[in-house]
Amino acid sequence: MKRQIVKLLIIVSIAIAGSLSAAAQFRYAATVAPEFTNLKFKQDLVDVSQTFGYQLGVQGEMMFPGLGFGLDLGLMYNQLGAKVNLGQRKVWASQGFGDEHVRLHYLQIPLHLRFKWTRLNGLEDVIAPFVYGGPDFNILVGHGKCDAFEYAGGDLSVSVGGGVELFKRWQVSFNYSWGMTYALKTKLLDNYSARNRSMAVRLAYFF
Repeated sequence: MKRQIVKLLIIVSIAIAGSLSAAAQFRYAATVAPEFTNLKFKQDLVDVSQTFGYQLGVQGEMMFPGLGFGLDLGLMYNQLGAKVNLGQRKVWASQGFGDEHVRLHYLQIPLHLRFKWTRLNGLEDVIAPFVYGGPDFNILVGHGKCDAFEYAGGDLSVSVGGGVELFKRWQVSFNYSWGMTYALKTKLLDNYSARNRSMAVRLAYFF
C-alpha cells in the first residue's frame, strides 16, 4: 500500500511540474553532496552510529519570474545507512551478527518548494540566498548483505535546507532529511524498525 502511495505521489508531482513549466524559468544542474547518515530505531536496544554517505545526480530548478518562488526537482542516487551493533543482544549475537555496517541505496526524486531572494538591487547576480523544503520519494535499488533485516522497497522523507547561489551558476546548501516511513526492520523482532536520517552539504552547478 505504501509503495502504491509513493508511485501515485510521483505521478501527480510530474503532472503538476509539467503544467507549471510553461509559465516558469527552468534550468538544470549537476549536483553532488557528501552526507552524514543515520538510522533512527523505535527503541534503543543496540548502539547505532552515523556513517558517511553521498548523493549525486541531476537537479532541476523551476522559478516563477518576479515572485522568488519555485520548485526544486531532481533525480539522484543516494546512499544512506548506519552502523548497528547487533552483537550487543544475544538474539542476534547467537546467530553471528556483530557491529554491522548497514548500507541502503536509493533512487531519489525530490520535490521541494523553493524561495530565492531575487530583488537585491543587482546583488542577486553575485549572491542570492535561498531556502527550500518538501518531500523526497526514495526507491530502494540495493542494500548491504546483512540478513538480520528486512528492507522496505522505498520510503518517504521530508527535507529542509538553505544556502546561497553564486554568480547564477553555483549553489552551495545545507540539507537535513527525516524519514517519514520505515526503511528496514529486523526479522526476529518485527516491530523493531528504523527510519532514515541524513545531513548533507550540496554543491550544484547550473548549465
